Amino acid sequence: MKTYQGSCHCGKVKFEATMDLAAQGTGKCNCTYCEKLRMWGAMVKPENFKLVAGKEDLTDYQFGAKSNHLPFCRHCGFHPYAQCFIPALGGEVYSVNVACLDNLTPKEKGELKVQYYDGLTENWFTPPEHTKHL
Repeated sequence: MKTYQGSCHCGKVKFEATMDLAAQGTGKCNCTYCEKLRMWGAMVKPENFKLVAGKEDLTDYQFGAKSNHLPFCRHCGFHPYAQCFIPALGGEVYSVNVACLDNLTPKEKGELKVQYYDGLTENWFTPPEHTKHL
């Protein structure tokens, strides 16, 4: 387990996430939100996530069933993480944006395992047919 520091582009929003990226890997989803944003997430249990700075700089976005909080920085527009409730994936979980992890090198990012999720049809454990665009 390693603690990663993350931030939005302007640095006003900062977080810490403790996880074992090498073991757990990362994920990309084809739901309308993740696909358009090109979100590349790593799941973190709530007890292993901490918002360090910038709560007042976040604007919350929700859609559909409104069970997920998709905050973004009101200054730079970056989406550093999402707070989700997905029963099929264990309930409450944070998905940190891998691109926002400041202490993860490009080489380390390139070596991470990626699992693809079919969030568009909520068929979470079957990868979607097309993934290159994710």
